[in-house]
Amino acid sequence: MNRLEGKVALITGAARGMGRSHAIRLAEEGAAIVALDICRDIDNASTGLASQADLAETALLVEKAGGSVVALEADVRDLEALQRAASTAVDHFGTLDIVCANAAIASFGPSWELSEDAWRDVMDVNLTGSWHTAKACLPAMIELGRGGSIVFVNSVNGLKSGPGISHYAASKHGVVGLMKSLASEAGRFGIRVNSVHPTMVGTAMTMNEAAFRRYLPEVDEPTLADMQRLMEGRHALDVPMIEAVDVSNAVLWLASDEARYVTGVTLPVDAGMLVR
Repeated sequence: MNRLEGKVALITGAARGMGRSHAIRLAEEGAAIVALDICRDIDNASTGLASQADLAETALLVEKAGGSVVALEADVRDLEALQRAASTAVDHFGTLDIVCANAAIASFGPSWELSEDAWRDVMDVNLTGSWHTAKACLPAMIELGRGGSIVFVNSVNGLKSGPGISHYAASKHGVVGLMKSLASEAGRFGIRVNSVHPTMVGTAMTMNEAAFRRYLPEVDEPTLADMQRLMEGRHALDVPMIEAVDVSNAVLWLASDEARYVTGVTLPVDAGMLVR
């Protein structure tokens, strides 16, 4: 199918994990892709971030899927870098129809033990970075007059919280408020704004020692198998975690005309975690 034929999608955090999956899936449905990533580490992230080689690999996979692509290094904390990326999308492809604010980081610890830098980095990337992405892209989308779709890739922790992630949960809850305000503001321009809220996804952001220890503090050396057993008990469906493409399919639907009257919604892709 070609549900996104003739459309252009800008995706942050696209070098690997969910962002790469979104880029490939949208390209498979006809979208041209502007793939952005910081391509360097952030000190207070729980795991190393993607590299220039990862971003180049995403570009190759998008082309293999039949899509045109421009890959750019950009830090979502840098508004001017995102504004340049939005301009590049329009200059190179002639339009900008879909924005997927996917970039995020996490770290872990009791609220009272978090450093100011750890708090600030998570908030700056996850919340301010999401605002920067929308702020950079909306003027071009409005001027083009084609409407469009903005999708924030959030988390179940944007709808519920838990121990050891107060800064992450606060940032993700904040993105829900941002999304709903933008949906109200941008609707008159035909621009829809929504968020997707996945449970645990098998990517580098969650499949690392810091994440295992956060979820399994009582286990001396927690493993992936330990994590899978834990998560199976937290879902209504009998799965330990979901795949990145499951989230990408939700992003695709919200970006497509099939969701033409859907705006301001928080869409869980959570295997039933929120109803467990």
